[in-house]
Amino acid sequence: MYTVIHCAIAIAFAAFISGCLGAPFKSVNTCGYDVCNLGQSDKLNVHIVPHTHDDVGWLKTVDQYYYGTRNDIQHAAVQYILDSVIQALLENPDRRFIYVEIAFFWRWWMQQTEDMQNTVRKLVNEGHLEFISGGWSMNDEGVTHYSSIIDQHSLGAEFLRDQFGECGRPKLGWQIDPFGHSREVASLFAHMGFDGLFFGRVDFQDYAERNRTKRMEMIWKGSANLGAQSWLFTGILPRVYTAPQSFCFDYRCSDEPIKDDPHLYDYNVPERVQAFIDAAHIQARSYTTNHIMMTMGSDFHYENANEWFKNLEKLIKYVNAQQANGSDVNLFYSTPTCYLYALNKANQTWTTKTDDFFPISFSQHGLWTGYFTSRPALKRYERYSNNILQVTRQLNAFSNSTLRQAIFPLNEAMGIVQHHDAVSGTEKQHVANDYAQRLSEGIDSVIYVINEAYKKLLSKENQSLPVPTQFLCHFSNISECLPIEGQDSFTLTIWNPTIQPIEDMIRVPVTKNYTIRNPTGEFIVAELIPISTPMKNIPGRTSSAQYELLFRAPIPALGFNTYYFQVKTDITIEKKSTIKVTHNEACILQNQHLRIEFDDQGNLNNITNQNRNFTVLFSAQGLYWYTSFPGNNSSPEFQASGAYFFRPLTSNTLPVSNSRNITCTYTNQVQKALIIYNNWASQEIKLYDGARIAEIEWIVGPIPIEDNIGKEIIMRYDTDIQSNGLFYTDANGREVLERKRDYRSTWNYTVYENVSGNYYPIASRIWIKDNKRQITILTDRSEGGSSMHDGSVELMIHRRTLYDDSQGVGEPMNETAYDKGLVICGKHFLIVEPPEYSALYHRPIAQHLYMNSISTYALPNLSYDNYSNSFRQTWSALTESMPYNVHLLTFDQLTSKVFLIRIEHYFEFNEDDTYSKSVEVDLQSLFRNLGKIIYLLELTLGGNLPLNDMKRLVWQTIDNESSYSKSTDSNSLKSTVVTLNPMQIRTFQVTLQ
Repeated sequence: MYTVIHCAIAIAFAAFISGCLGAPFKSVNTCGYDVCNLGQSDKLNVHIVPHTHDDVGWLKTVDQYYYGTRNDIQHAAVQYILDSVIQALLENPDRRFIYVEIAFFWRWWMQQTEDMQNTVRKLVNEGHLEFISGGWSMNDEGVTHYSSIIDQHSLGAEFLRDQFGECGRPKLGWQIDPFGHSREVASLFAHMGFDGLFFGRVDFQDYAERNRTKRMEMIWKGSANLGAQSWLFTGILPRVYTAPQSFCFDYRCSDEPIKDDPHLYDYNVPERVQAFIDAAHIQARSYTTNHIMMTMGSDFHYENANEWFKNLEKLIKYVNAQQANGSDVNLFYSTPTCYLYALNKANQTWTTKTDDFFPISFSQHGLWTGYFTSRPALKRYERYSNNILQVTRQLNAFSNSTLRQAIFPLNEAMGIVQHHDAVSGTEKQHVANDYAQRLSEGIDSVIYVINEAYKKLLSKENQSLPVPTQFLCHFSNISECLPIEGQDSFTLTIWNPTIQPIEDMIRVPVTKNYTIRNPTGEFIVAELIPISTPMKNIPGRTSSAQYELLFRAPIPALGFNTYYFQVKTDITIEKKSTIKVTHNEACILQNQHLRIEFDDQGNLNNITNQNRNFTVLFSAQGLYWYTSFPGNNSSPEFQASGAYFFRPLTSNTLPVSNSRNITCTYTNQVQKALIIYNNWASQEIKLYDGARIAEIEWIVGPIPIEDNIGKEIIMRYDTDIQSNGLFYTDANGREVLERKRDYRSTWNYTVYENVSGNYYPIASRIWIKDNKRQITILTDRSEGGSSMHDGSVELMIHRRTLYDDSQGVGEPMNETAYDKGLVICGKHFLIVEPPEYSALYHRPIAQHLYMNSISTYALPNLSYDNYSNSFRQTWSALTESMPYNVHLLTFDQLTSKVFLIRIEHYFEFNEDDTYSKSVEVDLQSLFRNLGKIIYLLELTLGGNLPLNDMKRLVWQTIDNESSYSKSTDSNSLKSTVVTLNPMQIRTFQVTLQ
């Protein structure tokens, strides 16, 4: 339901999207680089950066943090921070402050008077208040998907553009708290027009080496495909993001203030000045120019901004006064933007980096690799919510419903959940519940948009019947859809959000048997298949459905098909079609492409690719667990495994059961092997007719802890592939990086944890290969994964620990539901192909997994004849499918005639002989049903700046390379046909006639 709360939020959002086509607050030479203090050439210039780091949920919910409730958990109140900072900036024109988390600032902004808003605009336009990074939240980089990273940054960028114009546009990324850093994020930031990136957390071994060799700042080559356009200047902060020791002036800190009355017995200016000068010189040893940046602030600081600023101004005054006595230290208020600009003007060459910053170690035994899997249900729900968000945008646009403001609650919830203590799983349980609630309410709000869209798209001309109300069945993944149970008829409408036609295997849980008509009225073949016992036993499942109807559904590109279900009156459910079933016998699953063999103990023996005529042998496949280390965190050797850290007690795994039962089922459309290990672990391997991939659906939980042992559950695939210590993982769902076991390319790596030290975030896929064979596993959510032995791939799918890992959350990773340990149901998709053909399958399948078809049901209470006469049953926005290697990333209606679209080439160079080539796309084909394109404006990736206006800083590397790259002459696009190169995303504002 489109609730009153959603309406209020949507109205507030409409207030800032009303100016989406213009930037009302332009300014010249009053902000950004134009007002930067570049210091003195003969001094050590210390850029003092006042800032606050405001987690968008962590120990408290986002609401509790904003209002300052539950201070018994953590004293934090963002509304007072912003009140205090604004007042402090007005008191002294020299002061500077940066703000990052737009989710909080937007909320505060909507509560201000017009006079206060104008006051803040003046502060922004004069460079006193500066927005950095500008995302709705400071997103995690390991487990987030690139689609959602772009969305949440675009949401913040749109607000800043519409309220503050060019002076509100962030010029760099500020990822000071995430637990590892992705090369893909660097590339995305570069294409958003950022000039640089600063962050705080790196591996302690990496930090020591960079600190020693003055390589704390570098040029990060963010893409192996996109050249200098993806390069990003990157700097590592020396203390994560805190002030130098003893110089924290927040009321939470115990450091002494600057006491500058010489008549006081505890007058401390000389001691404080010398201590700061020493700290500046120590920091400068790690950096290569005469500029350093000192972050002055920390978590939720500046609730009393006067306390900070008053002491900082004393520090600036008295330290600079020592220049008369020969000191070379020069302090001044600054921002990361100005620090970056000073580095750019320093006539310096820089080292480069081509890999990423994963995984990172806090200490010898504390690796931030547990969060790759923590809270797997929330990770899946976030991915599902993004799927619905993208589909809703498309439906709104193609129906010309102009209901963008009603989509805002889901868009905003998704922005919040990208936070590095949200989808990462590193928050308290009540906060995780709040994130899930926000997503749920956001989805509720877009049901209204979906229905308004289908009222137009389903309706035939001159028909008077109301369009049946559509609804989602959120528990289809556990074979439950309560509203259709017992109904004599219902419809299923499936929307395909991709620009190629697809064919899905659809599973509908039922309590009766039905005939199914396709959009042309023909009866289609469907099979009634029993729902597995592990699925029926999932806690919380209330459905009485014992069967699923399985059928093949072709869906047109960017369109829908409707299927009409009518109960069979002459055949009861017991008289189902013939199904062959075997129990605890050796069995073979086989279709036109693959042959999968199991023995009578449920062991997967081999998979044969019949088209390529090769076989992969398996020595083991299935579910295992690591024992969580039960430490007290008193020292590194007693580090426990918890929400952030994955630390197994030993490197050995145990099978979840020493015995298993196998049941193989054969029908015309699917063959499957159900392997039950015990009452809390099972997997079902499915091979659909005509499929080139195998689907592995697993159900794990409640993980038993009665033995007081925490357990980290993995799915492992052990093969005879000679992988030579190498494996390959994706970055945020896009480019793939080569990994080498027990190795880091940028420093001499000492192995302290041989398992978790080899774990990497898997947002969509992981593979191993030899010269002739490649096995690729795709995931339905982000998981941690590795190859611990040659020929082996493992993915952590669930975890339940009994100890906190001392990183602040204060709780073990012990999720429960329905008074039991949490049960997780998920999927892997297995591809066995030669390396040269693998991308042909894993690239489109990965895209389809996160942009899946969305099914809505309806109860029309009409006969099929009446329904088909009144309503359209098939529709597509396209007259013909688009190129196979192109994906429609965003299709968002801004106004009735203006749209924001993103299209991408989703193959890398040299992945495929055909599809790794450049391709042309006619954008007009996307608007066949909407109108003629009369104007195309190409924008930066964030959608907040014309591409022609993007003038990034140019950097030189030590190898005499330049980051300079010429922008496309985007304002003069004479044609609607555009070219895409491998891995390129292009963003356009489209105006229709």
